[in-house]
Amino acid sequence: MSEVMYVTHETLEQLKNELQKMRSVDRPAASRAIAEAREKGDLKENAEYDAAKEAQGMLEARIAKLDGEIANARIIEIESIDTSKVSILTKVTLTNLNTKKRVTYQVVSEKEADLKVGKISVTSPIGRGILGKQVGEVAEVRAPAGLLKFKIEEIAI
Repeated sequence: MSEVMYVTHETLEQLKNELQKMRSVDRPAASRAIAEAREKGDLKENAEYDAAKEAQGMLEARIAKLDGEIANARIIEIESIDTSKVSILTKVTLTNLNTKKRVTYQVVSEKEADLKVGKISVTSPIGRGILGKQVGEVAEVRAPAGLLKFKIEEIAI
C-alpha cells in the first residue's frame, strides 16, 4: 500500500484525466496492437506479438500505480494552510548561508515537483530539511553536495 499523497484539487483532476485516457485510449490501442500481431502467424517466433504483450503489461502496471495514487490522494485546501511554519503548499524564501543566495520554493507533493518553476518535493532533501521550520530558523540539509544551511526568511501561500 502506498502512502498518502497530498495534492491540490487541480493536480488530482490531472491524475484522474490521465487515468481516464489510459483506460479509454491507450488500453484499447494496446489490445489492437496485440490482435494485429497475433494475425501475423506463429506466436512462438513473433517478436511483434511479444513486444505488444510487454507494452500492454507495462500500461496495466502504470494504470494500477496511478489508480493507487489517486486512491491515496488527499486534497489540501489553500485556506487551511498554516503559514507559521513550513508545510506542504507553502512558498518559502530561503537564504543559502554558504553562498548568501536567496531562493523561493513552493513545497509540493512528488507528483507536482518541478524545479524549473520553483516547486520542490516535500520528500526531497531540502523539502524534508525545511519542513516544520519557522521564520528565522536555520535548516541543515544533507544533500549530495554536502551539508547545506538555509535560513528561513519568509513563509507565504
